[in-house]
Amino acid sequence: MAAKVTPHKKGSFLTDVKEIRRRARQQIMEGAVTSDYKADRETVVRVLNQALATEIVCVLRYKRHHYMAKGIHSKAVAEEFLEHANEEQGHADQIAERITQLDGAPNFSPEGMLTRSHSEYVEGETLLDMIREDLIAERIAVESYSEIIRYLADNDPTSKRMMEGILANEEEHAEDMKTLLETIGKEEKERDHR
Repeated sequence: MAAKVTPHKKGSFLTDVKEIRRRARQQIMEGAVTSDYKADRETVVRVLNQALATEIVCVLRYKRHHYMAKGIHSKAVAEEFLEHANEEQGHADQIAERITQLDGAPNFSPEGMLTRSHSEYVEGETLLDMIREDLIAERIAVESYSEIIRYLADNDPTSKRMMEGILANEEEHAEDMKTLLETIGKEEKERDHR
């Protein structure tokens, strides 16, 4: 039931605060989800669990790359991998928290993780392979998170804002990986031509 709106001045309105208070008391066990929540909660929880799986797979891939990085540039690149792994873990935590706010259950089960994840877990042989795979995964996240944001629209503004923040960070990660790929790839080509 929507709040009653009382006309006030032209172009503004005054919300019926008594009605909002009544509904808050009546629907207390629904937590953060009020009657103004417009999205299909089950669909949002399912989509957020897919994003959660994507983040966990990215954490695992970045962690592996951190420990497996070898070569002349490995120390700096390994540190970048670790930084990204930690940021992806932060994203996973945010998403899990939001799922619980929506009265859902975050799915941390390893079983089916790769089928729920939008990105893949590809190990990569060389440092360049690892960077390339991380760039591909970041591009997948950027595209799928953009779609999630469009789906949420104004139906779940809190989840939308969260995903927009995560998307901005994924775009930074993609740019970091692109820069590393260009820089290290160029240096390796120059070394091969000597």
